[in-house]
Amino acid sequence: MKVKGYMLFASVLLLISQVQAAPLELVKAAKARTQLDIRYDGSYQKLAYPGGDVPDNIGVCTDLVIRSYRTLGVDLQLLVHEDIREHFTLYPSKRIWGLSKPDRNIDHRRVPNLQVFFSRYGQSLPFTQSGQGFVAGDIVTWMLPGNLPHIGIVSDKNAPDGTPLVLHNIGAGPVEDNSLLRYPITGHYRYPAVTEQ
Repeated sequence: MKVKGYMLFASVLLLISQVQAAPLELVKAAKARTQLDIRYDGSYQKLAYPGGDVPDNIGVCTDLVIRSYRTLGVDLQLLVHEDIREHFTLYPSKRIWGLSKPDRNIDHRRVPNLQVFFSRYGQSLPFTQSGQGFVAGDIVTWMLPGNLPHIGIVSDKNAPDGTPLVLHNIGAGPVEDNSLLRYPITGHYRYPAVTEQ
């Protein structure tokens, strides 16, 4: 167990050194996803591990985030699964989905799990419903009507009123649009943690 924990910690340190200066690369990767025809499909799929993914032509909001980070060499499937395996009780897997153990096929594709992971290994930042403090490459989560958690990436572009645009898949494929303030914000993260320069 200690060796696996050390390996995860070492992986996170390596990741931080590789991605710390790359929020615009994350935005670029997410924007590239908006050029693809992706059918919204959150069905359970058996995935390869590590590096597993659902078929290229399907995905949900979490898949846009997962695939964008993967473009930068970050495997959230591996990192999230290993952390849940080591710290199962810190994640909502039992409370929300009734699970008794981690599931590498779906854990990383669930917004509440990503929120816990980003809080643990990135920065959990303050947020308001006014959009202040969001910068390109930040991760934002919302609660949609029907109590549906949602996630996206803050773009490097703003709406005419100055509100940052977001990159997300809300049901009709990945888009870049002015949705930051459309739904109640539930989380604001910077992953990996980036210090002000």
